[in-house]
Amino acid sequence: MTEAECSSMESERHITISYLRDLALYNDVGTIRIGEIEKMNHTKVTEFIILGFYEFPEMQPLLFLLFLIIYLMCLTGNLLIIFTVCSDSHLHSPMFFFLCNLSFLEICYVTVTVPKLLAVLIAQNKTISFKQCMIQMYLFLVCADVEFYLLTAMAYDRYVAICKPLYYTIIMNKKVSIILAIVSWTIAFLIPVSYVTLISQSFFCSSNKINNLFCDATALMSLSCSRTYVIETLTYIEGSLLGFTPLILTIISYVYIISAILKMHSAKGRQKAFSTCSSHLTVVLLFYGTSFGVYMRPKSAYSMELNKLLTVVYITVIPLLNPLIYSLRNKELKETLWKTTRRNIFFQNY
Repeated sequence: MTEAECSSMESERHITISYLRDLALYNDVGTIRIGEIEKMNHTKVTEFIILGFYEFPEMQPLLFLLFLIIYLMCLTGNLLIIFTVCSDSHLHSPMFFFLCNLSFLEICYVTVTVPKLLAVLIAQNKTISFKQCMIQMYLFLVCADVEFYLLTAMAYDRYVAICKPLYYTIIMNKKVSIILAIVSWTIAFLIPVSYVTLISQSFFCSSNKINNLFCDATALMSLSCSRTYVIETLTYIEGSLLGFTPLILTIISYVYIISAILKMHSAKGRQKAFSTCSSHLTVVLLFYGTSFGVYMRPKSAYSMELNKLLTVVYITVIPLLNPLIYSLRNKELKETLWKTTRRNIFFQNY
């Protein structure tokens, strides 16, 4: 072996040792964190594009008209219930107090999501700023949480009315009703803060196109190139505690309610008791069915087409049906609504 070859081998050995030393240092300290390099390479998203029903370009005007009609009907129906309950002293009871809260909530639901969807459909104004997107997502989650708690409070109200009728005015007095409503709204405004904060700090590198009807959390998480393990874990923990807990309380209330109804000797009494809670039970089934279908499905069962369909039901159909269900199923409210409508027509003609 020549002197030149020995020198070359010695040089290669030094390079190899130096490389291994650097590699060991890299592994020990965890330098040049991959996540930080990725963050440096990602450009910060300043706006998102809401695709909406991009699959049906020729149907955009028709879809705009459909959602505009639904939106106006939602506003009209829920405002009519609020006006009717507030104007008639006979309806100043805890049940109708919670119904007013629910109607106001449905107005908030559609107002948070539908106006932007209408702009997407008719004006092709598909862009939404990052800040506006986070605000829309936060307000939507607030509305969802409020509905969980209000429906639970309404179930408890029906439980007391049917199972403890002699103590109803004592247990469900005005003060208790107001406290239940305030607690429901307050908790709902606080819960999504951590969730939205985590998503807002994520990096979106693959795309800024949201394949949904609004800034939905699941759609944003699919765009994120950051690790979403913490967000997903928080979703299932909050969903289990804050979603299933009200559901379990509602189910327990209805177990007692149904048991009390079956023990009634009078068929007329059973029918009257059931009619007072059937509308609430229908709304509970609709709301929980669609919300769990949208947010608690496993990834293996995820379908964007199904998700959009459930979202339409979630943000428009339920707010539209709620006033119809309560007004048609509740005899007292239906009669008062009819009297109010006739009175307004009479004054207009006069």
